[in-house]
Amino acid sequence: MLITNTNDVGIKYVNVLVHGPSGTGKTVLCSTTGGKPLIISAESGLLSLRGLDLDVAEVKNMADLQEVYTMLLTDTKYDWVCIDSISEVAEVVLSAEKGKTKDPRAAYGEMQNIITVLIRSFRDLPKNVYMSAKQDKVKDEITGGFLFGPSAPGQKIPVALPYFFDEVFALHSWKDAEGKIQRAFQTQGDAQYVAKDRSGALDLAEPPNLAHIYAKIINPKQGA
Repeated sequence: MLITNTNDVGIKYVNVLVHGPSGTGKTVLCSTTGGKPLIISAESGLLSLRGLDLDVAEVKNMADLQEVYTMLLTDTKYDWVCIDSISEVAEVVLSAEKGKTKDPRAAYGEMQNIITVLIRSFRDLPKNVYMSAKQDKVKDEITGGFLFGPSAPGQKIPVALPYFFDEVFALHSWKDAEGKIQRAFQTQGDAQYVAKDRSGALDLAEPPNLAHIYAKIINPKQGA
């Protein structure tokens, strides 16, 4: 039996889920890793990344996703995997499952199983992982109230999504007094938004930059 100590636990990779309304910059975050990301895109909205010289794997079905995952198992080129977005990936899976059965409940149930395995598989790769998600009101299972959180088809996946990740951020954008658009991560949950920082290294509000987040979590003393 190997016994270790919590003081010796090191962090080599981070996994991040970001949810926010359309147009807040979730896709652009893929360009802020500071490393070499592979973007796995189930959306057609990559215009915001034009001219940034980033590698993209466009997925249309589960076979595409499986091919990308198998490649990443032995890959040494990429240090970040960015899935944009997990909400759209779930829609792709659901559409495929609906084509296999006339029972909607069976389709949603199988989609849930597939997405659960998929998220865990990509999250546990020896790489940093960022997944974006659409935002909608989801039910708080403890209070029974509704919070803004990551959305996906079905009732169970939106509730389960935050539990798969160490870091869950709500992405906010607003115009300042000069009319300039400002953005920030909310890293801790409140009565309105689902968020959490399992590392304990982040402030309540952080710049929407994945390299910055990585640095503060990996080296909390240096980032302080």
